[in-house]
Amino acid sequence: MNIRRTVLATIAVFAAGVPLMAAAQNDFPNRPIRMVVPFGPGTTTDIIARIYADAMSRPLGQTIVVENKSGAGGNIGSDLVAKSPADGYTIVMGTVGTHAINPGLYRKMPYDAMKDFAPVGFAGYTPTLLVVASNSPIKSLADLKAQAGRSGGVSFASAGNGTSGHLAGELLKARLGGEMVHVPYKEGGLAMSDVMSGQAQFMFYHPAAVMPHIKSGKLRALGASSAKRASAAPDVPTITEQGVGDFDLTAWFMLYAPAATPAPVLARLRDAVAQAVTNPEVKARLAGQGLEVPLLKGDELTAFGRGEIAKWSELVKRSGAQVD
Repeated sequence: MNIRRTVLATIAVFAAGVPLMAAAQNDFPNRPIRMVVPFGPGTTTDIIARIYADAMSRPLGQTIVVENKSGAGGNIGSDLVAKSPADGYTIVMGTVGTHAINPGLYRKMPYDAMKDFAPVGFAGYTPTLLVVASNSPIKSLADLKAQAGRSGGVSFASAGNGTSGHLAGELLKARLGGEMVHVPYKEGGLAMSDVMSGQAQFMFYHPAAVMPHIKSGKLRALGASSAKRASAAPDVPTITEQGVGDFDLTAWFMLYAPAATPAPVLARLRDAVAQAVTNPEVKARLAGQGLEVPLLKGDELTAFGRGEIAKWSELVKRSGAQVD
């Protein structure tokens, strides 16, 4: 009888818990949401996250608090979210680095970029622009190829080993040939300064960062890394347009929740993202960061992520970059 009472009591508790869980999901959100940025304040990821946090808070009816958790190329903040309760109250602004490059770059990853996350919404992508100093003798990809083929070759700067700018340079080297030596910096601003001064011959970097210097006459853009021209720099031809085949690399951003987040909660978050990206004011703010936002949903998000991991892992392997 005691066993029977125990079983019945357990069933009763479980049965009572089911409607409570359902009610909690239907009531989501009833408190502030935390959006983790796995990089420092003032970075492109941080700026984009704050635009989305503000825009999404309106349809959700709750404040979204942005929290910076940087370190290990974004792995620390991303791992925090992967291991957080799957209730929708902790999400992360993932990037091409945290969810496509790092899986091939780091020997030991604290999370699985595909299995440990549920995609919430595509936040946008930005091509990188290949730039040189305005007084550089390199005025075209043909000039760059010729210089790389001479004794001493050329050097290219980036924001660090394994970054999208580094790997874009490695892909260009593979496509054009010649000697192109990578020079990693601690952050992109320092790399850009040395390109402007001629210490390094070129780099790939975000339009939002380089366009002011292009307009002021300190930098010259030779090409865009994406399949189509960047909306922020429509006069700059793509690298593919200039005869370099199979060159389509972009830096992108995507919101993720822990993998086991309930479907009703994900639906609420995804609807908030959809409302954000169709808001003219938000679109203008994102465009100001050089971002383009295609509408990807559901299975498209998963397929995109899987394809990006495969593409960037191959580039990481080719570059020889590895982090313990």
